Formats: sequence, C-alpha cells, structure tokens
Amino acid sequence: MNIFKTLAAGTALAVAFIAAPAAAQDGTRIALVVKSLGNGFFEAAHRGAQEAAEELGDVEIIYTGPTAPTAEGQIEIITSLIAQNVDAIAVSANDPDALVPILQRAMDRGITVISWDSGVAPEGRQVHLNPSSNELIGRMCLQLAADHMENGEGNFAILSATSTATNQNIWIEEMQSQLADFPGLNLVDIVYGDDLADKSYREAQGLMTNYPDLDVIVAPTTVGILAASQAVADADRIGEVYVTGLGLPSEMAGAIDSGATKSFAIWNPIDLGYSATMIAYNLAAGNATGEPGSEIDMGRMGMLTVGENGEAAMAEPFVYDASNVHEFASIF
Repeated sequence: MNIFKTLAAGTALAVAFIAAPAAAQDGTRIALVVKSLGNGFFEAAHRGAQEAAEELGDVEIIYTGPTAPTAEGQIEIITSLIAQNVDAIAVSANDPDALVPILQRAMDRGITVISWDSGVAPEGRQVHLNPSSNELIGRMCLQLAADHMENGEGNFAILSATSTATNQNIWIEEMQSQLADFPGLNLVDIVYGDDLADKSYREAQGLMTNYPDLDVIVAPTTVGILAASQAVADADRIGEVYVTGLGLPSEMAGAIDSGATKSFAIWNPIDLGYSATMIAYNLAAGNATGEPGSEIDMGRMGMLTVGENGEAAMAEPFVYDASNVHEFASIF
C-alpha cells in the first residue's frame, strides 16, 4: 500500500483550481461525481483528486454529488455538468444502468466519461476503475468473517449499501460463489442499509434480533460497517457479535479499540481518487485510448492495463487491525 503525502481536505462542494503549465489550452475541468456528499470515503478520494490535479498542472477538480445516494440525484448533477461543458466526468455510480442515457449524452458532446469505485454499464462510459479485483474483495470479506469466528465456523450476515449498488452486488456475488472454500461459514441473510447511517444501524439491530446465534456482520460499505459497530456496542454484544468488512481507519479505530471488530479492510481512497483523476485526464487529453489491452498512466500508481469491457483494477485490499489502524487513522 502506498504511503502518500497528506493534503489539506476541501469542503464538500469545493472547487479547486491549481495554476501551472497547462496540458490543455484552456485548462482541463474534471468532475468527480460521488455517490453522496458527507461520506468520509469520498472526501478522502477528493483529496487524492486534488493531489493529481496539482501534479498535472492546469486542472480544475469539481467535486460534487447528491445529498442522498440516489441515481436521480446523480442524473441531475450530470445534466448540469454537461451544460457546463466539462472535459471529463468520473462517477461512482448509484445505479449501473440508470445513468447510462445521461452519460451517453455527455460522451456525444465530447466529454470523457469514466466510472470508478461503483461502475456504470459499459455502454455508459469509456473505462471503469475497480479499486481492487472483485474476486479478491469477495474472498477478503469471507476471510475476515472466518477470522472473527472460533475455528472459522459460525453464522454471518451481510449488511450492504443500496440494492442497486454495482460494486456491492458484485462483491456479494463473489462471496456467495466462494463460500464453498469456507465450509465453516453459514450465510444467514443479506440486508441493505442504503448507505444511510440510521437505516444501516437499524438493519444491524434487526440482524442481531432475528438471528440470536449470529457471530459476524460483514459490511462491505464504510457507512454500514461503522453503523453496525455502533449497533453492536449499544446492544452490549461486543465479544458476542463482531463486525468486519470495508471501512475507513479514521472511522473504525474506535471499533478496534472497543473490540467490536478485530480487523477490517479497505483500499486507499486517496489513491483511488488520484488514479481516477489521472485516468480521466489522460483519456480527455488524448494520451490514452481506453481500449482493452491498452495502458493508461496513473502517475505514482503506475501503469494501468485495461481489461475486457474497459475494466481495470487498481490494487489489492489492505487489512487494518490493532497493529496499524491508528497510524492510518491520522491520514484517512
């Protein structure tokens, strides 16, 4: 995992303009469209985008997203970005299909479109950047669940984001397809907290009520894992029910300290925002094609090889536990 320089975080709707030698005559405007504002994961990705903009030169980052994680909110924002004639749109999608028509309109206007983190269907973008390999993420979540059980045996449930979130559904499918490799694990339920803290909290409460013998809640979402950890603590079930999945060190350090979780994983969201910006820029500047088998320069993250359907993976997930969580909590 890369150790990177810490940059000052902007406000949720900040627009950064970094003046330097331009690669495009009038500068390049890249819109980083996130699932929702106020999410620490995406705010960290924004920091990475700002870092990339500083390196590239005359680049403006427009960081934006809806207040709630809906496709309708993203469509409204993308419509406005098309009217502004931005150079590139890099979106973490709330729905893989609903955004396709508006993103096709953007591409018809000559705007570069990529998706990152949570994908758009291939016809609605040029490249999709997965934060990691879907297969590895699914296996990691199962391994984390097993690590929280005695002899790797017990009951677990999945607390996801929205039922239409592309990345969440792919990871859940990977977990289900690889369950045979973890014979001690018994999946009892899959619930959805819609990436809202209050609903995720209630869903975690419901899992503990409905399944008295539940051992682990796996939440492959930063909002869900934090809410579930709080629900376990409030129910006085620490040591009986563990929470794991994908979370931010800055938000999950307390859960490690309390014992609500022993370990969790995440890729580096700053690296993800940085990489998405580099990809969008190089496509918009004509430095890359995005064709399968081609490469795209991601700066300090190295060269990205584009795979089938225009998809590529950035890096493997990284595990955080008591030995390292506080070190990274000060960064993101």
